[in-house]
Amino acid sequence: MSVQSGTAPAANIELTRELKKPHRTLWGDAWVQFRRNRLAMFGLIILVLLVLGILLGPIFYRVDPEHIDITQSNLGLTAEHPFGTDDLGRDTLARNLYGGRISLAVGVVAMLIAIFFGTTIGLLSGFFPALDNPLMRFTDMMLALPQLPLLLVIIMLFRDVLRSAFGPEVGIFMLIVFVIGILGWMPTARVVRGSVLSVKKKEFVEAAVNIGVGQSAILRRHILPNVLSPIIVSATLSVASAILTESALSFLGLGFPPDVPTWGRLLFDGKDFLTFTPWVVIWPGLFISLTILSINFMGDGLRDALDPRMRG
Repeated sequence: MSVQSGTAPAANIELTRELKKPHRTLWGDAWVQFRRNRLAMFGLIILVLLVLGILLGPIFYRVDPEHIDITQSNLGLTAEHPFGTDDLGRDTLARNLYGGRISLAVGVVAMLIAIFFGTTIGLLSGFFPALDNPLMRFTDMMLALPQLPLLLVIIMLFRDVLRSAFGPEVGIFMLIVFVIGILGWMPTARVVRGSVLSVKKKEFVEAAVNIGVGQSAILRRHILPNVLSPIIVSATLSVASAILTESALSFLGLGFPPDVPTWGRLLFDGKDFLTFTPWVVIWPGLFISLTILSINFMGDGLRDALDPRMRG
């Protein structure tokens, strides 16, 4: 009796400790795993600093990015112009801050378009067997198309129409984000389809089918929440791909007009002065590289953090 009475308080104490432990969640475990990845945390810190600098920088550094002062042209790094000036005397730091907003906006909006189409096609293809073969063959056909030449052709055909309808800046923004998004959904669709094929065989989905839950409700309530992990990873990588594609288009002279200084456009405008003023090319190239590198590090970290085999 004394042994039993001694073990009862110990058992109660252990039970109390278990009850006081915080409830574990998928996203909580994913965050713990994500923090253990040093490269992913490095990418997160760099991306946060870049975004804060781009959004809050013009509030403190109030220099007009389009102000022309020929007497200040081709200056190096000075106290008045920390990043130097271009051939027209425009402040390079102000132009990079303003251009970063547009480049990041293009990446985010194009990502949303690509994720929407990719998720929709992946869900339909993986859940409905009758749609699987046609949608996947259409996806394979889209993957076989040369992306950059097709982008160039579409932009050449429609940019003047949209410029006249919505203005030079808004029109080309709509065209670029739509074209990049509509040509970038295929990898997301394939990943989502594979996840749906795995999830729809789980017991909870079969139970929902047996009790008469509709197919749309199953897709919305049971399938989609369980395939969010690969969608989030694909979204991060799509942002980096969209920024790089927009930079390539602007560098080729088919992106935004000259008075809209995106990072790619700054590279295009500064390439002719590379030997005289290399800083006009170094800074936008550095920002593009850091943004894409940090997003890729975060994507790798999210992929490992959301993988159930990597969590304890």
